[in-house]
Amino acid sequence: MELDKPTIDDNICDIDRIERYVRNNLGYDEIDYTVELLRKVPEVIRESDFNVTITYVKKKNKITILNIEPGNNENQLYGVAIDIGTTSVVVCLVDLYSKEIIDKASSGNAQIKYGADVIHRIIYSTKKNGLKHLRDAVIDETINPLLESIYIKNNIDKDNVVSLVIAGNTTMSSLFLGVHTDYLRQEPFIPPFLKSPKLIGKDIGLNVNDSAYIFLAPSVASYVGGDITAGVLSAGIWTSEENILFIDLGTNGEIVFGNKDYMMSCACSAGPAFEGGGISCGMRASNGAIEKVSIDKETLYPKLSIIGDDKPIGICGSGIIDLICQMLLSGVVDRRGKINKDLNNDRIRFNEHEIGEYVLAFKEEYGIENDITVTEVDIDNFIRAKGAIYSGAATLIESLGMDFSAIDKVYIAGGIGNNLNIENSILIGLLPDIEREKFAYIGNSSLVGSYLALVSKDAKMKLQDIGNEMTYVELSVYPTYMDEFISACFLPHTNIEQFPTVKELLGDKVKI
Repeated sequence: MELDKPTIDDNICDIDRIERYVRNNLGYDEIDYTVELLRKVPEVIRESDFNVTITYVKKKNKITILNIEPGNNENQLYGVAIDIGTTSVVVCLVDLYSKEIIDKASSGNAQIKYGADVIHRIIYSTKKNGLKHLRDAVIDETINPLLESIYIKNNIDKDNVVSLVIAGNTTMSSLFLGVHTDYLRQEPFIPPFLKSPKLIGKDIGLNVNDSAYIFLAPSVASYVGGDITAGVLSAGIWTSEENILFIDLGTNGEIVFGNKDYMMSCACSAGPAFEGGGISCGMRASNGAIEKVSIDKETLYPKLSIIGDDKPIGICGSGIIDLICQMLLSGVVDRRGKINKDLNNDRIRFNEHEIGEYVLAFKEEYGIENDITVTEVDIDNFIRAKGAIYSGAATLIESLGMDFSAIDKVYIAGGIGNNLNIENSILIGLLPDIEREKFAYIGNSSLVGSYLALVSKDAKMKLQDIGNEMTYVELSVYPTYMDEFISACFLPHTNIEQFPTVKELLGDKVKI
């Protein structure tokens, strides 16, 4: 905007001068603005000799001004897509003109110090100042530092970030807003809200424009949240002719089955194991994480593939799947996940409580501070997590009178790691034993769905439709679920007939 400079004859106020320009040059009759914006106007327009850039949102014949800057900054308009996971958080900076992703950043969710899973965090939220601590942890200690690092790296002013789409499970969305969550975990499991309220940056305290528009992906139920509706949007289940099984391998283990005609969903308490939590040497799929493992059957020596570094720090979800699979095939563990005490090998050792562990990396091998090991307790935690996923999927499909043969495609999402081995996942009983070509790993579908809703109005509307149309099955009250879960807590399952290819591969190791 090149504003007319004020004179004795043209002495209207500063904001009216802007409104006159808008009316005469843009054709809008009315403008709206906040007092924060008004406070900037007198200095900004004079600093730039009355040449300024405004950022505005239009609605019918009215505009709301979000920002005013000196000079011509028309090419600087940004949005942010955010995935708030229970274990980790990812932010994605997007150019709203080109729709290109400029940069991404991620870190662990600082809320983890108050509990590894949503139940522990909900309980913590009921303590004095607990809700505030949890909200501060995700906003001030996690999201805002990630945003600041991206702004500095790319030389971006936060006031030019004017639109955000955020996806998280129902608990994460509630804690993000500082909303009481305790009734989420109590039967009949009622969430405080499902649809996004009207939000701007100032309401939340995010490091963005105070008037930035914030949209939370809609939830479906207490344990199927906006991360899943965003994931379903990106996976295209809502438009598919084929039956798609969608599994998000996160802390909660959400599952969706359906096509363009129906979408059924459920959630199972998988815990943080798929993102490295609850495992003694577990970590997120980041630099230093062991993401692939193979074990020599003769020497029991492991071969490791490490993300971005020569030295291992820990092991991520995809690496744990490989490891347990390889330990089973090499006879290090039996189908209960117990380590074989008859093996004489320096990689296998037992403590004073007779709890066994397998050494993935001796500290002397890699010059690291401590040995990296996986214990029987770790294996047991992971078996329960994979059992929850498998039994959840089996129960969800059974609720429709179908079985795994009805599946046309299986999409695996979540922060488990890009090198998820489908064959190994089937062998340990995480995934059903069906045709391998039906499987695909699609990564962080929650973030992809958030990005789509950020750059497309139609996608945002479809995201809202998905939230309304999905049906939720409560596994905790489903009559056959607990029996199915207990049966799935073996490698791969107590009923080996459900895994014919695994039965053939295991041979004499098939006995429990």
